[in-house]
Amino acid sequence: MKTILITGASHGIGKAIAEKLAACGMRLFLNCRSSKETLYEYAVKLSETYHVPCTPLFYDVSDHKQVHAMFEEICALGESIDILINNAGISHIGLLQDMSIEEWNQVLNTNLTSAFSCSKYAIPDMITRKQGKIINISSIWGCSGASCEVAYSASKGGLNLFTQALAKELAPSNIQVNAIACGVIDTRMNACFDAEERSELENEIPAGRFAAPSEVADFVQQLIDAPSYLTGQIISFDGGYL
Repeated sequence: MKTILITGASHGIGKAIAEKLAACGMRLFLNCRSSKETLYEYAVKLSETYHVPCTPLFYDVSDHKQVHAMFEEICALGESIDILINNAGISHIGLLQDMSIEEWNQVLNTNLTSAFSCSKYAIPDMITRKQGKIINISSIWGCSGASCEVAYSASKGGLNLFTQALAKELAPSNIQVNAIACGVIDTRMNACFDAEERSELENEIPAGRFAAPSEVADFVQQLIDAPSYLTGQIISFDGGYL
C-alpha cells in the first residue's frame, strides 16, 4: 500500500484526487489550512467507504515551519511518504499595481514555496528507498502568463521550472517529478465567472467545456502508474486551450 500526501485536499482538485486514490487502495494523508471540519468529515467518509487509512493534517503549507511540523507528525505515526502531490494553491485576480506585497507573498508562498517545503521533507526517505514520485498541480498560466493574474502566473511558472530542475536532481535516485499544467477546471477557484463569462470562456476552449476535477484525478492516477522513465515533464491538461 502506497502512502500519499495531498496538500490542499479539502476542495476541488485535491478532494477529487483523494477519492480517486482512496478507491485505488492508497493510504492517505490529507492536508488543508482552514476547512478543518470539512476535511475531517471527508477523511472519515473515505476511510469508511474504501477501507483505507486516511489521516487529516491541519497545517498551513505556505508556512515552512508548519510544513516541518506536519512531517514530524507523519513521522511520529511511523509513516513516510511514497508519493507527494503538491496541489495547494490560491489565485489573485486584479491589477499588479493594486496588489499588496502581503498578497503577493501569500500567492507565492502557497503556490510555490509550499512545493519546496513539502518536497524538502519528503525527499530524504524517498532517496533512502530509491523510489518515490512528486506530482505538482500547476497551470497553463505558468506556461503562458494571464493578464490580471501576474502573481498566480509567476508562481506556476516557477513551479514548472522547479519541477524540471528537481526531476534532474532526483532522477539518479529513481524519483520522478512531473507537473500537470491544468487548464480551466470546474472548481470554486473558477466560480467567479458569471454565466455569460463562462459561456464565452467555454467557446475559447477547443474541447468546448471546463474539465471536471475527477478528470485531473484520473490523470494523477495514470502518472502514479506511469513508467519511471517519465520525469521532468510539464503536461498540459487544457482541452487544447493553448
